[in-house]
Amino acid sequence: MRARFLIYFVILPPTGVLGAGTGMLVCECPAAAKEPSKQESRNSQATVAAREDPRAWFAKGQAALENGDLDAAEGAFRQVIAADARAGAAYSNLGVIAIRRKQWDRAIALLRRAEKLEPKMAGIRLNIGLVEYRRGNYGAAIAPLASVVREQPDSQQARYLLGLCQVFTKHYAEAVTVLNDVLYLYTIDIAARESGQKELDEKILHQMIAAGAETPEFHLIMGKAFLNRYEVPEATRELERAAALNPNLPFVHMNLGIAYMRSGDNERAEEEFRRDIALEPDLADDYEQLGVLYSRMQREEDAEKSFREALERDAKNAGAYLGLAKLYQKEQKAQQALKMIDAALRLSPEFHGGHFLRGRILTQLGRQKEARVEFAAAQKAMDSELGKRRESLEDERIPNPELTRQPEP
Repeated sequence: MRARFLIYFVILPPTGVLGAGTGMLVCECPAAAKEPSKQESRNSQATVAAREDPRAWFAKGQAALENGDLDAAEGAFRQVIAADARAGAAYSNLGVIAIRRKQWDRAIALLRRAEKLEPKMAGIRLNIGLVEYRRGNYGAAIAPLASVVREQPDSQQARYLLGLCQVFTKHYAEAVTVLNDVLYLYTIDIAARESGQKELDEKILHQMIAAGAETPEFHLIMGKAFLNRYEVPEATRELERAAALNPNLPFVHMNLGIAYMRSGDNERAEEEFRRDIALEPDLADDYEQLGVLYSRMQREEDAEKSFREALERDAKNAGAYLGLAKLYQKEQKAQQALKMIDAALRLSPEFHGGHFLRGRILTQLGRQKEARVEFAAAQKAMDSELGKRRESLEDERIPNPELTRQPEP
């Protein structure tokens, strides 16, 4: 006969994640097969005293996690697993700890284990979707997030993340059916514009205006929408309003810096990028934009330093690699330039200007045959009006950290 006890648990998601559920884990422990001797009893009591009841360990882990003591929480949940290797809740919470430490690969392994043990827990799948999203594996995030949306249609967090992943994987039509609200409308606007739906693009802009309110977040999103349309005066007005309402609003100064840079006000642009760095010191986009600004100002040393700082914070920042490639090509450092442009194109093959630049670099290296292949690829991209537009605006893309940084664990 086996004794049974119950462990109540809560899967604690990162801040801002909805849909994490609660559940009840039933564990079984073997009862003693025979009456223990006094010595065995004393040894057993000592062991129990040392290890404690798994329910107590789980409660300790949960309390530590809520208090932000990740080391203590991890130790407690590992004690639970030592007592019951099928404790899905413990694996899930270990996954949450890894999320908070931004250890994405470790988090996904733990959450996948938890999912096998507790396949009906939507909160686990939501966290899997979040981790894949934060790892940049947007395609892999779609299935778990879609399952949460099917089971919990009111889960706005799952719906929003799903819509973003569909946009980032260029499933624009699907994204339009998933997203709504002002920030959501902005994401739909990206989808509409990228898919060439001009009428929908204009319609969404009017919807955003109609849905707006006198909040700094609204003016930030409206400013970005105007930036995407290269309507610089309108963008500047909205972004300045956002900054006036909340000078510490994340990302507003970066976008305002882009607006000033586009209007040729380099001094104010640099000032705004520096302000955003003070608020978001680990945001690679600020350093990338500073690199672009310094390149235009012919401050090559500052530009190289800024691009390098961007890559220190995000090794997958294709724009920083592209900026370095342009600097090195201009300085006749062809071998270094080739290394940088290859890295940029691996990360973002859609950099049409990148193929032309790579052709020029290969020409400098005397590799004429390879250069002709790159020039042909660049010409093919420029045969369409969209390709020409992207070529002329390659340095002026608008980063969207507001989307890729949501939600913050």
